[in-house]
Amino acid sequence: MRVAALYDVHAMPRALEAVLAEVEGAQVDAILFGGDVICGPLPRETLELVRSVEAQYVRGNCERDPDEWLRQKIDSETIAWARVWPATVELDGVLYCHATPTSDMPILTEASSQERFDEALAGVRARFVVAGHTHMQFRRGRFVNAGSVGMPYEGDVAAF
Repeated sequence: MRVAALYDVHAMPRALEAVLAEVEGAQVDAILFGGDVICGPLPRETLELVRSVEAQYVRGNCERDPDEWLRQKIDSETIAWARVWPATVELDGVLYCHATPTSDMPILTEASSQERFDEALAGVRARFVVAGHTHMQFRRGRFVNAGSVGMPYEGDVAAF
């Protein structure tokens, strides 16, 4: 199964448009948004794009605890919709989460100790765990960070 795992869009619709254009031609079986989708500069425009595609969702820390600014920008029904996204989704033996399988906040990077990865993956039977949260792509054993669509810490966003 080919899954387009789109993480940390952070309400940047131009970046999301660029990524969705690539996904359209990639013959994927599923699109999954991995959290922190609508918190950022243009939440309404981003929501319009997100809702234009068939997708599954994983709740990120921003959806779990939206700030006051975001609450003023989008309606309460949308806030409620995003808050009930599941913390994890499993597709074809791969577990998708925002940060780790048990929490949307821990920071795991390529430089984290093996002990931290072992703790994060304890009890997880999935072949791989795909996460985001730290915005930087890497793979460490069974743990894969998909990076960030709209707010990378290194390099440019997908499009301007």
